[in-house]
Amino acid sequence: MSSQGHRLRTFLGISPAVVLVEVREAAGSTPREAGAWMLVSTDAIFGTIGGGQLEFMAIDRARQMIADAASADLLDVPLGPEIGQCCGGRVKIDLTLADEALREEIAERIARADALRPHVYLFGGGHVGRALAEALALLPLKVTVVETRADAVGDLPESVEVELTAVPEDAVRAAPAGSAFIVLTHDHALDFLIVAEALARGDAAYVGMIGSRTKRATFRSWYLKDAGGSEEAAARLVCPIGGADVKDKRPAVIAALAAAEVMRGLAV
Repeated sequence: MSSQGHRLRTFLGISPAVVLVEVREAAGSTPREAGAWMLVSTDAIFGTIGGGQLEFMAIDRARQMIADAASADLLDVPLGPEIGQCCGGRVKIDLTLADEALREEIAERIARADALRPHVYLFGGGHVGRALAEALALLPLKVTVVETRADAVGDLPESVEVELTAVPEDAVRAAPAGSAFIVLTHDHALDFLIVAEALARGDAAYVGMIGSRTKRATFRSWYLKDAGGSEEAAARLVCPIGGADVKDKRPAVIAALAAAEVMRGLAV
């Protein structure tokens, strides 16, 4: 179960009364799309329908429902200056007091969403690898750190999976189609082998390797001359990860920039 799934189960377990707040219709410019939802209890919330005055109104209405023991309600809200939220659209929101069946259905929603999360494989658990794992763990992704060294995979977020293997290329071959691969091991030669395997798949959403333009050029020469790779495949490699515009090379900064690249590649 993902960390989001654990948080949901905890929220439902400690909240005797919960209202499901769900966007039924979203016309024009709105904070969230139809189908976006959140849960509201007397003293906590789970999720968001976009924040702002619209969400505050929905939370207030949900808590009034709990106080009145009401089972359902509907909000129809134009997003204009009257509520201090000038998106210009219009939103209809269903509010439903969650019984046991609805609570279970909500938990199943999270499970289904978890099953559809894109896979991201981080090869290497060093400083940047750990920073990337922490950044990506906050996103709707299934993250796996692949390492050859058992002592390099400590202190990772709970939702991040770990695969210890002597042959990291096997993890590339076993990955689902459309996965993202970020390569940042302790060994440049190993990096090259993993990247070559990822490019050979032809179906990766993103293939990135930590390094400089010089490392990219060295890889390209090896890949074309010794590994039998093509120019077309080599062009799909992102290196350096995170781009070259920002000069700050602290792990957390590289991780933030690379995480944005991965999300664009996955088009999540």
